[in-house]
Amino acid sequence: MRIDILTVVPDLLEGPFSHSILQRAKDKGLAEVHIHNIRDYSTDKHKNVDDYQYGGGAGMVMSIQPIAACIEELQSQREYDEIIYMTPDGELFEQAAANQLSRVKNIILLCGHYKGVDERIRELFITREISIGSYVLSGGELAAAVVADSIIRLLPGVLNDETSALTDSFQDNLLSPPIYTRPAEYKGLKVPEVLLSGNFKKIEEYREQEAYRRTKERRPDILDF
Repeated sequence: MRIDILTVVPDLLEGPFSHSILQRAKDKGLAEVHIHNIRDYSTDKHKNVDDYQYGGGAGMVMSIQPIAACIEELQSQREYDEIIYMTPDGELFEQAAANQLSRVKNIILLCGHYKGVDERIRELFITREISIGSYVLSGGELAAAVVADSIIRLLPGVLNDETSALTDSFQDNLLSPPIYTRPAEYKGLKVPEVLLSGNFKKIEEYREQEAYRRTKERRPDILDF
C-alpha cells in the first residue's frame, strides 16, 4: 500500500511514521508513506498557499493552484483508489472504513488547514471526505496520521499476531472485554478465575459476555439490535 499525504506543515508528520508499528510496516515493505509539502508546488514567488476568501470573513483559504498541481503530478505517476480530504464536515471515520481502505492500493490524504480548501478542489479531485470526530483541529495532519495508522495496522504481516486486529474494539460492533496480565492479584484486585482456568470455551464465552456488557454500558449506540 502507498499513502501520499499532502500538507503545508510536513514536519508535523515526521514523528508518527518513524516509530513502532508504522515504522515496522515501512521496513517490511508493506506500506509506503510519502509526505508532500504543498508549498513546493506553489507558483507564487513567495510560495504562498492561501488567500482571502471571496465575500469576506475571518480566516484564509487554501488556494487551488498548489493543491491541484500536487495531485495532478501524483496522478500522472499512478492511479489512486481514493483521494481523501480530512475535514470536520466529512463522514465520521469508523472501523468499517478502516477495514475497507486497508484493501486498496494507493491513497492520497489531503490535510486541510486555515479555514479549509477552495470548494473547487473538493469538486474536481476529492473522492471521499473524512472526519475523525465532531471537533476542529488546527489542521488535518493529526487526523491523517490517525487514519493512516488505523489502515496500516490492518495490512497482512504488519502485526506480529495478525489475529490481534480481528479482536480489536469495533471489529464486530463491540468494545473489547477487560484484559489482564501478571500478577494474578494486585492490591486485592484479582484476575477473574475463568481466565486462569485453561477452559478456552468458557474463556471465550466470558469474553463475549464482557464485551457485550461493556459495550451496552459505554457505547450502546454501536450495538446491532
